[in-house]
Amino acid sequence: MKLLIPVFLLSALLLASCTKQKKIPDFKIEFGKVSRESVFVSDELSIWGGSLMKGEDGLYHMFYSRWPKAPGWVWVSHSEVAHAVSESPFGPFEHRDVALPVRGEEFWDGLCTHNPTIHKFDGKYYLYYMGNTGDGKLLGSPGKEQLNWGHRNNQRIGVAVADSPEGPWKRFDKPVMDISSNDDAWDSLMTSNPSVCRRPDGGYLMVYKAAGKKFDLPQGGPVVHCIATADSPTGPFTKYPDPVFLFEGERFPAEDPYIWYQDGRYRAIVKRIKHIENKRVFSLVHYDSVDGFDWQPGKYHDVSERTVIWEDGEVQQLNHLERPQVFIEDGEPVALLCATDTYDEKRVRHSFNMQIPLNITKE
Repeated sequence: MKLLIPVFLLSALLLASCTKQKKIPDFKIEFGKVSRESVFVSDELSIWGGSLMKGEDGLYHMFYSRWPKAPGWVWVSHSEVAHAVSESPFGPFEHRDVALPVRGEEFWDGLCTHNPTIHKFDGKYYLYYMGNTGDGKLLGSPGKEQLNWGHRNNQRIGVAVADSPEGPWKRFDKPVMDISSNDDAWDSLMTSNPSVCRRPDGGYLMVYKAAGKKFDLPQGGPVVHCIATADSPTGPFTKYPDPVFLFEGERFPAEDPYIWYQDGRYRAIVKRIKHIENKRVFSLVHYDSVDGFDWQPGKYHDVSERTVIWEDGEVQQLNHLERPQVFIEDGEPVALLCATDTYDEKRVRHSFNMQIPLNITKE
């Protein structure tokens, strides 16, 4: 005896099956316990902002920012992008070379390179970064921050290209993301801190930090995040008018988004900056987007209030947990690289990078 299913019921069953297959999961992002070896630190140098890529040699290549500790917190004028390697994404890492060294004040990125993010597209490696030039003056004192505003406002986004994470890196005479010439633009003063991913339908999406000239110089502002797209990893990028990750009434609400595309959505881990009683309070939060332009808080929005649990059981509340960079292996997020720091008894700031295991639940 044959079981006859009405056409309308069969269609409904097929539609339900397709809908179930196409369900886009929500991500719940949590930290695993951190090994004491998953820290990259130096006695002589301030370390910041690592980004990770596995090479064809089987090694894990970290690109990170560093600058001399003795003069002070001089990242904006004296940082350089360096390169370290490990047999594990969780370390320990060993410094190998300087990927993007000083090349002369006459270049747009000639005196400072900072906040790298590394990608491999179609067999080539693309190292995005912030670069600037200026007067080269050291401002501040050990562990303290005093911005050199000339260097800060000369920040632009660049990309260097190589056939191997070992280099050599080809740098360009112009930024890949320059400021806008219109003084009313969100990015008319500076561009920085790029995050890039490949779009599922082709091309590339960039989210970047920017500041305009609405408020008094040299600080300017507000500090926002803008979006641009390109057909090639090296551009040209087309800018879109509306900034993202905004909070009403706040001039600097977020920083350091890392974006990627997975399981039907763009995902982002973002540093949230809350202003409470004239103090800045930091955390890491999760956003997602269907199209890469409209970003909304994820169902499980909060990721971390800067707390980590070490493998030995110690729970530590960190001063900062910044510049999040997701390392993806075999299509899944494995680790979150973050810059962090501690202060000694003299309130001198000591920074280092940390590789945190990621536990992602998909619902």
